[in-house]
Amino acid sequence: MAKVIIGVDPHKLSATIEVVDHHEKLLGSGRFSTDQPGYTAMRAYAKTWPERIWAIEGSNGAGRPLAQRLLEAGEHVVDVPAKLAARVRLFDTGHNRKTDALDAHSIAIVAVRTKTLRVLRPDGELEALRMLCDRREELTRLRVQTVNRLHRLLAELVPGKAKKDLTALQAKAILATVRPRDIAGKTRRSIAAEELADLLTVEAKMKKATAELKVLVKARGSRLMDLNGVGPVVAARTLADVGDIARFADRNRFASWTGTAPLDASSGEQNRHRLSRAGNRRMNHMIHIAAVSQIRLDTDGRAYYRRKQAAGKTKLEALRCLKRRISDALYRQLLADAEQAQLLSAAQPVDTGPGGHCGATQESSAVDLPPHIDTSDQPLPGPATQTLQPARPTGKTSQPKTPQTTG
Repeated sequence: MAKVIIGVDPHKLSATIEVVDHHEKLLGSGRFSTDQPGYTAMRAYAKTWPERIWAIEGSNGAGRPLAQRLLEAGEHVVDVPAKLAARVRLFDTGHNRKTDALDAHSIAIVAVRTKTLRVLRPDGELEALRMLCDRREELTRLRVQTVNRLHRLLAELVPGKAKKDLTALQAKAILATVRPRDIAGKTRRSIAAEELADLLTVEAKMKKATAELKVLVKARGSRLMDLNGVGPVVAARTLADVGDIARFADRNRFASWTGTAPLDASSGEQNRHRLSRAGNRRMNHMIHIAAVSQIRLDTDGRAYYRRKQAAGKTKLEALRCLKRRISDALYRQLLADAEQAQLLSAAQPVDTGPGGHCGATQESSAVDLPPHIDTSDQPLPGPATQTLQPARPTGKTSQPKTPQTTG
């Protein structure tokens, strides 16, 4: 029996599926709850087709719990990007109507027509790394909120002595100098002491989470932390979000995914590029942290950043060039780590696949290692060829007219 595609539109409490064959013929459909009875019923229904592939939209988001359960059960699961499913729904005959059934149908159609979807594989260590990264980010946001509340209380207790970058030790020293006598002041100081205790607790948890991330990154054999500006948090988030580096064909596709490759905004004879706000914004933020760290320290990145400024780049433009350079360095290191892992496991050398973002150029799209290449040297076509004949001079004037070209 030929394999069938089971398109899944996942939600927190339910999952809608649609089963199609390779000719896009509807074979079955259903809606199941995500609790254990519903999951068991969905698996029993899918056993009607022994050769099956599960296509789940957003396997790193809302569809992650269901995808992990299916992988643990030994099912074949592929990830369908939401943008591809939206395009199928847009060009379908349903006038872009959006229901769970139509979403499941579009997801299944994408899996039938696209042969380069990312195949999910069970990886407990990577899942644990991803959960710890999310936990560390939540603790970071909680720390910022706690510092803001503490800063406000200290500004009321000690007017005119607020610090811009407040630390727990500084807050403790300031709070020790305050002895209010009125009821409002005593209450304010008591709340500030509680906020300070919460801050110390959060920072201790952050330190523990960072240490755990460092252990997991080293356990996977990654050498990302050898790069300047890349610590345990940046390395762990990179490994968790990238997964298999083989899904990116080259460094340009990787840069498009990280949002560090500028977008072509040329028109006619005007050759320009603009900032890309697409891609994985969390990875872009991690690369931004690495870039700022390199600029603050005496590194090759800071020298490169200053050379770009000396060449006429603004601070933001030079920072974008450095971020693209770091993106390329991350890609090379991830590829080297994957090849080393293949050698250690006595397997075939890793080959990059056609993953990443569709439409990325195969040429350099931003700064490269050669010093003469920067973000303005893009692989773009030249001016349009002339399609109109030059105007012939008349007898009224002896000055030749400028040939007209198409814009």
